[in-house]
Amino acid sequence: MKTEVSINWTDVTDTYQCSKTVNFNNILANSHSTICGLLYVFIGLLAVITTCGNLLVIISIIYFKQLHTPTNSLILSLAVADLMVGIILFPFSMAFSFKSCLYFHGLFCKIRGSFDICLSSCSILNLGCISVDRYYAVCQPLTYRAKINHRVVVIMVLMCWGVSALIGIGIIIAGLNSENCGNRCLIEVLMKNTIGPILSFYLPMIIMLCTYLKIFLVAQRQARSIHNTTKCGAAVSKMERKATKTLAIVMGVFLFCWTPFCLCITFLPFTNGLAPTSVIESLRWLALSNSMLNPFIYAFFYSWFRSAFRMIITGKIFQGDFTNCKL
Repeated sequence: MKTEVSINWTDVTDTYQCSKTVNFNNILANSHSTICGLLYVFIGLLAVITTCGNLLVIISIIYFKQLHTPTNSLILSLAVADLMVGIILFPFSMAFSFKSCLYFHGLFCKIRGSFDICLSSCSILNLGCISVDRYYAVCQPLTYRAKINHRVVVIMVLMCWGVSALIGIGIIIAGLNSENCGNRCLIEVLMKNTIGPILSFYLPMIIMLCTYLKIFLVAQRQARSIHNTTKCGAAVSKMERKATKTLAIVMGVFLFCWTPFCLCITFLPFTNGLAPTSVIESLRWLALSNSMLNPFIYAFFYSWFRSAFRMIITGKIFQGDFTNCKL
C-alpha cells in the first residue's frame, strides 16, 4: 500500500511527506519571497492576537473574584487551550505551512502533529462543555447550582484535557506504526480518519447543536411567557433578537472555522491524494483561527469581562487591590 493513503486526523504530513512540499510553496518562496514574508507577518499577527486575547481572559478570571464561577472556570480552560494554540501551535504550523521558507524534517512534523491534535481537540471539547453548562443554566435554572458545581466543572475540565491527550497519543502511535503496516494500512487509515474526527469534532458539534437549539427554544418560550404576562412586547422582542444573535454567532463561527477542515480530513483518504497541500493547510489555518475568535465570542459579549479588560489594559490593577471590586 502506498504511503499516500496513510493520512491521519491532523497530520497530513503522512500523505505529503514533510520533506516534500508542494510546488505551490516552492513557487511562493522562490519567485515571491516578499509574499512569503508577508504571510509570515500575517500569521504572526494572528498568533499575537490569539495570545493577547486569551491572556486577557485568563488574567481576568484569575484576578477578579467576581469571575470565580463554574462557567468561567470552563472559559478559563478554553482560554488556556487557545493560548497554547497561539504560543505553540501557531509557530509550529507556520514553519510547516511555508516550509520552503524554513525547512524542517520528520521529527519536527511529529512534534507539530502531537500539539496540533491535543490542543485543537481540547479547545473543541471545552466549547462542548460550555454549551452543556449553558443548557443547564437556561433550561434547568432551579437545579443549575446543584448540578454544575465546582467539582463537576473540575471533572469536565480534566476529561477535556485527558481525552485530548489520549486522542493525540493514540493517533500518533497509529501513524508511527503505519509505515510498515502492509495490508493493514487501509484499516488504520480508516480508524485515524474516523475515530479522531468523531471524538474531536463531530461528537462535540452534535452536542453543541442540540444544546444550543434547546436553549434557543426554551429562551423563546420564556420570552413569550413574559410577553403574555407583562405585555412588554418591545423588551421581549429585543431579548429574543439578542438571544438569537448570540447563539447564531457562537455556532456560526465554530462551524465556519472547523467544518471545512474536518470534512476534508475525513474524506481525504478516498481522493487518492488529489487534494493539494496548500488547500489542506489553508483549511487548517481557518480552523486554528477559531482560537483567536473564542475570546471575543465567549468573553467580550459580557460587560463584566469588558470592564475587567479595560482595567488590565490601562494598568489599573497595578495601582491597588481590585480583586473584590464589582465589575
